[in-house]
Amino acid sequence: MSSRAVMEAAAERSRVTFRARVDRLRRLAPTLLLGAVGAGVAWLIAKSIFGTTGAFFAPVAAIITLGLTVGQRLNRAIELSVGVPLGIALADVLVLELGAGPLQLVGIVFLATSVAVFVGGGALLVTQAAVSAILVVTLQPPTNGLSFTRAADALIGCGVALVLNFVVAPIDPMALVRREAAPVLRELAAVLDDIAGALASRDRDAATSALRRARDIDVYTQRFLEALTIGRETAAAAPARRTQRGSLAIYSDAGGQLDLAVRNVRVLARGVVRAIETGDRVPPQVVDALRELRQSVLALTAWMDDADRVDGVVEPAIAAARHASEVLEMTTNLSVSVIVGQVRSTAVDLLRTTGMAPEEARARIRGGGVAPSLGSVGDEA
Repeated sequence: MSSRAVMEAAAERSRVTFRARVDRLRRLAPTLLLGAVGAGVAWLIAKSIFGTTGAFFAPVAAIITLGLTVGQRLNRAIELSVGVPLGIALADVLVLELGAGPLQLVGIVFLATSVAVFVGGGALLVTQAAVSAILVVTLQPPTNGLSFTRAADALIGCGVALVLNFVVAPIDPMALVRREAAPVLRELAAVLDDIAGALASRDRDAATSALRRARDIDVYTQRFLEALTIGRETAAAAPARRTQRGSLAIYSDAGGQLDLAVRNVRVLARGVVRAIETGDRVPPQVVDALRELRQSVLALTAWMDDADRVDGVVEPAIAAARHASEVLEMTTNLSVSVIVGQVRSTAVDLLRTTGMAPEEARARIRGGGVAPSLGSVGDEA
């Protein structure tokens, strides 16, 4: 490759990276602003109560609770509200008794984290107990006797974060879920299209690329499942979002089934790679079935916006199972059996994504053909 081509490629990557950074900043801007506001409000409240000598832990606790991502803020706030005061209180007591120094710091941090573990704290609680103890020993050792004002200072920060996150500016759970579902559905449909094209042209390299792309969907799936958790948490805790609990329950069930569909498509891609490598004959009806599965996946986006559009998901999934099952009447080689089994399993997953009961979904698929049930093989690929 010439130096000019290298420079052009580098410039293109730089533009892509810049756009990605801008998009990430735009996506996180509301959370960043919320964190800044939370820190300021928490500091103002704590300062008005405890004076200029206090108000150190309030903005820190608010920032940590809100975080830089839309994580599990309620759980984080609960652990912080225990971990920070625990670390501060223990450090205050121990510093008054032992003094402040390197050896005392080792002992105090060890005791603070041990107590946090003993009371059943998670990783965040243990970490915050340690950090709070370190801050007390190294930056603000007690000088005027034992006081719990700093523990109350931290509780103010947690309280401000909770009010901002669940009362003043709660996220929109459904918008979050739809946004994180979009890349899963887009990539899953694209992988099915890639697999169909690779199988039609008997292109092993294309099939292998499709398999790698299928494996990469896991990142998006994890974000989608996390969004469902955050959405349920917000709908339960935020008064303004409680009307969305019913819809989120539907999508929560859909999330698990979509995860299974992704796993089955990954195994399906691996089956296509094997079929091409071994030279097994795969009738063209399988390619048709894969493209019908793709259509069913694409229709899930419309279904998420309008549950009445469920037929757009159901009909192509059943058609995919029917066309795949017909293939077993033409050939019974192992590659075809595996591919057909995964097509049928994926079709069941897509039907169940819409809320269809397991028995009904399997009955609808059985009605589309006479193939044996091979089940889902999950993480084989």
